[in-house]
Amino acid sequence: MGKNKLKKFADMEAFSCVFQFPFSVLSDECCPMRGKWNSEYFHNDAPIVLELGCGKGEYAVGLGKRFPEKNYIGVDIKGARMWTGAKMVEQEGLKNVAFLRTCIELIDRMFAPGEISEIWITFPDPQMKKVNKRLTSTRFLNNYRKILKDGGLVHLKSDSPFLYTYTSELIKLNKLPVEVNTDDLYHSGKADEILEIKTHYEMQWLERGLTIKYLKFHLPHEGELKEPEIDIEMDTYRSYNRGYIQMPQLLNKDED
Repeated sequence: MGKNKLKKFADMEAFSCVFQFPFSVLSDECCPMRGKWNSEYFHNDAPIVLELGCGKGEYAVGLGKRFPEKNYIGVDIKGARMWTGAKMVEQEGLKNVAFLRTCIELIDRMFAPGEISEIWITFPDPQMKKVNKRLTSTRFLNNYRKILKDGGLVHLKSDSPFLYTYTSELIKLNKLPVEVNTDDLYHSGKADEILEIKTHYEMQWLERGLTIKYLKFHLPHEGELKEPEIDIEMDTYRSYNRGYIQMPQLLNKDED
């Protein structure tokens, strides 16, 4: 392991805005902050919003700066990436942003029922071959129900046509209330102050010609969620380095 990564891990241990709970701990017991995030960290009663798979944490930090009337927690398992956002929070003294390094699969052990108002899922791996690993699958939505207020909001922002189609079909099948559904966010007229926050990777994908898809829907507690049984075309560029774009000339060039 490089010295730079070791330094980042050491910083993460020292940052007051970072909470780290390994799978081995949460598999046996709940997070000690469960049900206490407002009272013991944020020291207010403002709504709590999660960013799942937060990566570098740009979205959580961006939201926190623009909307101080809400609290934001970025969740990811990769601490070296999360360090970027955590460093910004520490340096700028943001009191309404925190980071949680742990497994999203155990989300209900980190937060109490109804403790969360909204969930953001920003540019996750579409997991085209593994339904149960998709962050918008029924497996994960059922877990989100355990911590979201009834009818709480879920936002999906993605460059993946596959994940967008899959999630759209799941929403339609289960009759989940939808507020926004667009397959080209920045040409839809819907890119408001929140949606115009761009992550590092989003900027790269936009520069390479990918359109950004966005879904905003409510997740009621009632009703059994069902998986859509449809065939969805795979994202061609996902079989290659993330730098590739869905352009036949690039794909053919690699095949020569």
